[in-house]
Amino acid sequence: MKEIFAYHVVTDRPMLVGQHIVFDEAQHNGVFRRVMEKIPMVEEIYSHPGRYDAEKLEHHTRVALRELALEKVRKERYPDYPSRMACLYVSESMEEAEKWADLFIRWNRPVYAIVRLKITGRMFAGDANNCFDATVNEEENLLLAGRYWENEPNPAGEPVIREMLVDGDIEVTEIVREILKPAEK
Repeated sequence: MKEIFAYHVVTDRPMLVGQHIVFDEAQHNGVFRRVMEKIPMVEEIYSHPGRYDAEKLEHHTRVALRELALEKVRKERYPDYPSRMACLYVSESMEEAEKWADLFIRWNRPVYAIVRLKITGRMFAGDANNCFDATVNEEENLLLAGRYWENEPNPAGEPVIREMLVDGDIEVTEIVREILKPAEK
C-alpha cells in the first residue's frame, strides 16, 4: 500500500483533524447501502428487461444497475483498484476539490469543508464522464463499466473530469477551507 496525499469535499457530516476513516472489504460507503437495497429490483430487471424502460427507472435503481456492473468488472479484471462502494472520492489538488465543492453547492448538497488527507491504501483515478447512465441490458452495462475502469476516452469527447477513488486508512490532516458550519445545515 502506498501513501497518498489528497483533498476531499466533506458533504455528509463534518470531519475533524486526526480523524481516521477506513474503507476495505468490510467497511463500505453510503453508495454500498443504497445499491444493496436495490438488488432485488436489479435482479428483476435483468430477468425481464423487456418490461422496463431505463429512462423511467427511479434514480437509485439506475445507480444500482451501474454500480453493480462497475463492481463486477472491477472484481474480475481490476481487483487491485478500490471498490466504488468501499472508497472515499478525493481530488489530487485543491483546485480540483474547489471545482467539486462548487458543483455540489450548485446541486444543493450541504458542503462542510475541504480537507487534506493522508491515505495509506489503494487509488484509482478515472474520468467521471465515463460514469454511464445504466441500461436494462446487463451486457451493455458491463461493456460500459469496462470503459470506465480502462480509462478510455469518454464517448461524448468531453474534457476529463478526474475522480480519484481511495481506500485503506484515511487520516484527516488539515481542514483547508471551512464552508458550512454544522449548525447551518
